[in-house]
Amino acid sequence: MRINAKLNRRGGFTLTELMAVLALLGLLAALIVPRVVGHYESAKRAACNVNKGEIELQVKLWRRNHGTNPAADLSNIGANASYFPVGLPTCPVDGSAYTIDTTSGTVIGHTH
Repeated sequence: MRINAKLNRRGGFTLTELMAVLALLGLLAALIVPRVVGHYESAKRAACNVNKGEIELQVKLWRRNHGTNPAADLSNIGANASYFPVGLPTCPVDGSAYTIDTTSGTVIGHTH
């Protein structure tokens, strides 16, 4: 019985084809990764600005409801779930806590 040579031949990729695909994937990764990392840092700075705005808004509500500004370290307003139900945010850029100027009610620092 004679076996047909075409039936025994298996399809597959050659080493050259695999190397070409890996080179293209490496090139794409080299172009895309720096762009993604840069956007990640700017997103953290934008999130810090959003946190500052939210804190300053809650400070205004506290002042309207209590007649005074909260503590500079936000300990009293942070303990009240009506103002920050999931707790006080921390800065996504450097992980530090937010503080306020007790006369103006604005967040101190965080000028990323």
